[in-house]
Amino acid sequence: MDVGKIVKVSGPLVVADNMVDARMYDMVRVSEARLMGEIIELRGDQASIQVYEETGGIGPGEPVYTTGEPLSVELGPGMIESFFDGIQRPLDGIKAKVGDYITRGVEIHALDRERKWKFEPKVKEGDQVQAGDILGTVRETTIVEHRIMVPPTSGEGKVKEIKAGEFTVTDGVAVIETDNGDVEVTMMQRWPIRKGRPYKDKMGPHIPMITGQRILDTFFPVAKGGTACIPGPFGSGKTVTQHQLAKWADAEIVVYIGCGERGNEMTDVLLEFPELQDPKSGEPLMKRTVLIANTSNMPVAAREASIYTGITIAEYFRDMGYSVALMADSTSRWAEALREMSGRLEEMPGEEGYPAYLGSRLADFYERSGRTICLGSDEREGALTLVGAVSPPGGDLSEPVSQGTLRIVKVFWGLDASLAYRRHFPAINWLLSYSLYLDNVAPYFRETIGEQWNDMRKEAMRLLQEEAELEEIVRLVGVDALSAKERLVLETSKSLREDFLHQNAMHEVDTYSSLEKQFKMMDLILTYHHEAGAVIEKAEIDLDLEKLFTVKARERIARARYIPEENIEDMDQIKKEIKEQLVPFAGEGGEEDA
Repeated sequence: MDVGKIVKVSGPLVVADNMVDARMYDMVRVSEARLMGEIIELRGDQASIQVYEETGGIGPGEPVYTTGEPLSVELGPGMIESFFDGIQRPLDGIKAKVGDYITRGVEIHALDRERKWKFEPKVKEGDQVQAGDILGTVRETTIVEHRIMVPPTSGEGKVKEIKAGEFTVTDGVAVIETDNGDVEVTMMQRWPIRKGRPYKDKMGPHIPMITGQRILDTFFPVAKGGTACIPGPFGSGKTVTQHQLAKWADAEIVVYIGCGERGNEMTDVLLEFPELQDPKSGEPLMKRTVLIANTSNMPVAAREASIYTGITIAEYFRDMGYSVALMADSTSRWAEALREMSGRLEEMPGEEGYPAYLGSRLADFYERSGRTICLGSDEREGALTLVGAVSPPGGDLSEPVSQGTLRIVKVFWGLDASLAYRRHFPAINWLLSYSLYLDNVAPYFRETIGEQWNDMRKEAMRLLQEEAELEEIVRLVGVDALSAKERLVLETSKSLREDFLHQNAMHEVDTYSSLEKQFKMMDLILTYHHEAGAVIEKAEIDLDLEKLFTVKARERIARARYIPEENIEDMDQIKKEIKEQLVPFAGEGGEEDA
């Protein structure tokens, strides 16, 4: 182990010389306190190190120990249900070792070395295997079957030995005979966080990730293996929206990264998630979730690592053939950590002080998403969907992090403070937001729900856009200046906004809507629009619009979102009522027309 010497300390940045054999992104131990750090710049034998712990009290002359390895994560049974910090130290383990407050230099394994897991082989001696093949399984939780794979670096070979029984993550469970000698396989892999895990092939984003949130699924869907961002000002609901996605999205594994958010927000997540019930299995949601917490009062440099730690864990589960959803809250705090480290390195600043390489770092992160054919002979599919929250200062979407993110991601869920102030949640502005996956996923919706889905979505979007234009006229000359048809557009759009787009995350029924329920709700609103429009066409003179707009069926439409999933057939009855209650209006004004 080579030893360097500290020559400069500037906050989380430590500069050491005599680092002769050091390489970029090698992990080092700084000072006798053995603080964890990572080399981020090399000039001759001088290395700049970002330290992931508090550097107070450390000064020039103290040693730096190189490890010769890049910063890596431990991947194996025991990750699900765990709370890690930004560099994959288990917070429960730290608490058990040093108490409620994290002390410096705590060295603790990410995965428990004592716990034994029951390994069930899926191959037998003599079988030919290759990198990525599943050797056996471990029942990690009641929901998740952990698949033990041949490491990506092992190559092809024959199973020389395979064991069954209970083992720790470091015990050998198989031996593979390769051209380069025998390879012992344990249940744990190590992988560098800055290097994407390999796969066979990447597939097109043609299957939507169903979230149960009406505005997202119907208007701005994200594909499995796709990328989305949720930018918005403080208090507009980014975190709650991501919680909803973690709870309800049809992903088998959820990785949630609290990157630089306030400690009390992350505390809510840590307390809330174990209490949440997974709607598919009835088990606690934590039984398919990995949480990474690196709050705003924790070391700034570790924010930068937490994003990569999270995505490497997510890639590992994707390689097993699972659909994984990763929530990063928020990438703005990560970018601020990049800006601080860049400033301490005295690099030439880019726009608003962010480093010039901000765009490429964002791209590196989001490009690790995708729907893939995994390594191995069984051609299994995996998907990794990335959803990043962005917290632009003052809600200014023209700032560099928002703009850099929008250039990369395909879905933009723009949160609007004015909607949040009016208590309209999710406060996603339907006029600003967009999804570039609409054409890709349209065939799926047509086959699953029906031919009308895409036409109904387009019509609803057109009505909402028309409403925005008509509101300008109403502000100037009042609602009485509008024609009956234009007033109907306002009424229908109001119903779309208040009865469809508004969704109560805290209500036990309204918190989630299946695609079928979303379709039927939209159908009710548009059925009323078409039937009322037909009445207006036939009898525009002396028609009592107030009565037309306040028929009893409209109250039933408004309450439709509270109809439980098992009773959604009741909406067919509401549709009949709409038609029956509008029949009497069809004759109004007929004599005058004649």
